[in-house]
Amino acid sequence: MTDVNTPDLMQIFDTIEYPEAYRITYLANAIVFPAYADIKKDFGLVRAEYILLACLSHFDVLTAQEVARISRRPRNTISRAVHRMLDEGYLDRAPDPHDGRQARLRITSSGRKLHDKISGYLSRRQDEVLGNLNADERQSLTHLLKKAALHAANLDN
Repeated sequence: MTDVNTPDLMQIFDTIEYPEAYRITYLANAIVFPAYADIKKDFGLVRAEYILLACLSHFDVLTAQEVARISRRPRNTISRAVHRMLDEGYLDRAPDPHDGRQARLRITSSGRKLHDKISGYLSRRQDEVLGNLNADERQSLTHLLKKAALHAANLDN
């Protein structure tokens, strides 16, 4: 039971000046913070390190700059993650023949195995947070988020 003097903190969803951005951020935080806390505890990886594995598990080769662009994470954060993941043997690096300043990154088989274990943490938490949506609502949300994300990706080009 809520005390009559206690404000309804969730009213901010309707009163904030940027409600969609706030709601998206709130949902993202509800998914990623608990999942990444478990990933850190169980595997010793921080968010940028796992994001690096996730991106490289979906592309044969990427540069650190490309990972930063497709994940919207700061380049220096991705760069630190690259060094650690190389040291741990989860990535391989080769010079980019077209740009000597860049390195081409690939996920190793041990990196792929680790990604496969970890991806379930985020999938389960996502399903938990979105569990009150029926199949049609979930499909609509997926479509709308993809549409908005693709538009956002083109804003900076």
